[in-house]
Amino acid sequence: MNDTMIVDLYWNRDETAIKETEKKYSKYLMKIAFNVVGSLEDGKEIVNDTYLKAWNSMPTHRPNVLSAYLGKITRESSIDFFRKSTRKKRQGSQYTLSLSELEECISSTGGGSPEEEYETKLLTELIDKWLDSVSKEIRNVFVGRYYYMDSVKDVAAYCNMSESKTKSILFRARKGLKEFLEREGYVL
Repeated sequence: MNDTMIVDLYWNRDETAIKETEKKYSKYLMKIAFNVVGSLEDGKEIVNDTYLKAWNSMPTHRPNVLSAYLGKITRESSIDFFRKSTRKKRQGSQYTLSLSELEECISSTGGGSPEEEYETKLLTELIDKWLDSVSKEIRNVFVGRYYYMDSVKDVAAYCNMSESKTKSILFRARKGLKEFLEREGYVL
């Protein structure tokens, strides 16, 4: 079943929409959740929450790209879950590893105050602008590692390159992003 048909099912309040979404996207969504929380059990819970959030949001919102819409819900839910579950302890997951790699070029943002929300929005816009300026190869590696939080090994595999080349691209990308942000006046 194609995405337009699935979205139509949501809009018609047909519960088959959830079954079709699960059939088509469960592996994709589980990968996103697992990369953040590092637990299959928690990942399943997050993915089920994604289906519910999609069900509740679709009568008013019609996504253009269903996979991206579901992926965004899963990613945000996973990060929220991770933050709540690790307030007192740190856990080794691709999420923490990818964030620690980015610490050298991006300061911590987002928290709640209007100023922090604005800073996060500004940073997002600058990163999008930077991503538009780099090659497709760099963009794919960067997004795979830092948006989807895939391991370096996984990014290398689906980009058809060695792990050392992937690490090198990521290193140069972080350096380039840092320089770009500084040129744009973003205070690190």
